[in-house]
Formats: sequence, C-alpha cells, structure tokens
Amino acid sequence: MTDEQQQKLPLHEVLYCSTLAQDQSPAAVGSITSRARARNAERGITGLLVFDGLRFCQHLEGPREAVDTLMRQIEQDPRHVDVRVLYEAPLEARRYSGFGMGLAECEGLDLMAGVQVLDGEAALRHFLELRPSFDINC
Repeated sequence: MTDEQQQKLPLHEVLYCSTLAQDQSPAAVGSITSRARARNAERGITGLLVFDGLRFCQHLEGPREAVDTLMRQIEQDPRHVDVRVLYEAPLEARRYSGFGMGLAECEGLDLMAGVQVLDGEAALRHFLELRPSFDINC
C-alpha cells in the first residue's frame, strides 16, 4: 500500500501497558525500538513508547488493520508479559505527526504504574498529561 493510500484510511489508536519479561535486559529496549520504527513506518503507524525500566506504556496510532496486526504481534512477543489494552478507539487526527515512533525512558516506577492502573479515557488522559515531562528520542 502506498503512503497516499495509507493516509486516506481511517485512523485508530491504542494505549497499552505491559511488563518486560524477567529474562530480558532493560538494555534490549533500544534495539527493539530501532527495528520497530522502520516496520511501523512501512505500516503507517506512529506513536510513543515509554519505558520505566520495568513497564512499557505505548500509545499507537494508524490504520485500524495495521494497529490490530501490531497489537497481536506485541501480545505474542515473549519480551512482554501482562499486556493490557487500556484504551482503544477511532482517532480523528494523529497526535504524533512530528515523528514516527518516539521512545521515552522515564525515571521512577510510579509514573507508568499510575497509568497502568487506569482504564479507558482516564488512562489515555493521564498518559497524555504526562507526555510533556518525557524526554522523547525520535
């Protein structure tokens, strides 16, 4: 599918949290992100991955089919455990049009734990409110 065709598809967003599997090193997150950036760009997926050394919280956006496919892959990826979708809905306009897939590592387990215990719009709102405090690498 061409970029132009992807841009015409309705957008969908998902916010999920997961935990790094015990046999994985936190240092692996950088290499995971580099591979994911190229693959997600091909699929028209943008977003932000936040990692606190233990938990992942990722906000994804893109064509529904591409986002659904990616979520199935994430749920089956042995590097993640306890994958839980907190929010999912159609999206009018991209929130991450300035970059493809950002990575932010945050200090303090409390920030992502606070997102992880919420559901629905409350989880999304809390995540978006935290976004300005993240040092995002694109």
